[in-house]
Amino acid sequence: MAMSLETGWELLENSPLIIDRYRETALALGYSGDSIINSVSDTLAMTMGFLATSRVSMGYIVTLALFFEVYTGYMIRDNLTLNVVQLIHPSEVISRWQSSI
Repeated sequence: MAMSLETGWELLENSPLIIDRYRETALALGYSGDSIINSVSDTLAMTMGFLATSRVSMGYIVTLALFFEVYTGYMIRDNLTLNVVQLIHPSEVISRWQSSI
């Protein structure tokens, strides 16, 4: 079931509908979709994460996920949360913050 959801997300994420939506934001003007290597890597990462969650406590996984979101947000001004927010309801404040160096 997890593999089906991940595969479905990868297909949706690389569909013209989502690619065009990403292009509407200033930082993704030239976005043409993920490479095959990126999609396969995302699927492998999801598989490893799924296996990890079956072996360690939920608190540890939630803490680790939050750490990675905050860390990548701080280091590269991008993460899953920001991508979803910008996809659903683009924010000029977030766009300016992401594009400033």
